[in-house]
Amino acid sequence: MEVLMIAGGDLTDWPENLPQADIYVGVDHGALTILELGWPLSLAVGDFDSSTEAERQRIFAEAGEVVTAKAEKDDTDTQLALVETFNRWPTAQVTILGAIGGRLDHFLANLWLAAEPRFQQYAQQICLKNQQNYLSYLLPGKHEIHRQAGFDYLAYCCLTPVSNLTLRNSKYLLDHVEVSVPTSYASNEFISDTAECEFDSGLIAVIQSRD
Repeated sequence: MEVLMIAGGDLTDWPENLPQADIYVGVDHGALTILELGWPLSLAVGDFDSSTEAERQRIFAEAGEVVTAKAEKDDTDTQLALVETFNRWPTAQVTILGAIGGRLDHFLANLWLAAEPRFQQYAQQICLKNQQNYLSYLLPGKHEIHRQAGFDYLAYCCLTPVSNLTLRNSKYLLDHVEVSVPTSYASNEFISDTAECEFDSGLIAVIQSRD
């Protein structure tokens, strides 16, 4: 099952080819964006503090389900939306739009989502996209990374210490490296349509980018 989650942001920064989705989840004002695009709004989550009263009424009337939260809370609206999404569709592949760019504190909160214990089991089911970046997560093991069309650059962002990291089939290689602190191995490049990454422990965000 494919879930497309809209977390707000500038529509002009969206990827050119939007993924096909079975379920559409709106995060706060992203719920209105889904409705305005004519997509079915399965779930709306947030405090809706960035929406007018008329917009809130439309969201509540047209959404399949609404989960509201207080404006002052420990979680971001995107964190809450992921909790609610995986509670309902635990095997879903979730693509999040509107989570890259904008405020730096919001982006960092989104970047580290998969490092939270409650989301770690779903890490490889989550990806973040915009026009210039495709961000996915890897758990320990051996992985083949498939190049997104038009994306030349490749980065391995170790969000935690990572043990025995090996990178193969890319411009820059690593061989059984111990990464003791969070580190981003940036500006690597694909040399074919796939690259390989292998490690024994930790969490890595793989970022494919283009200028």
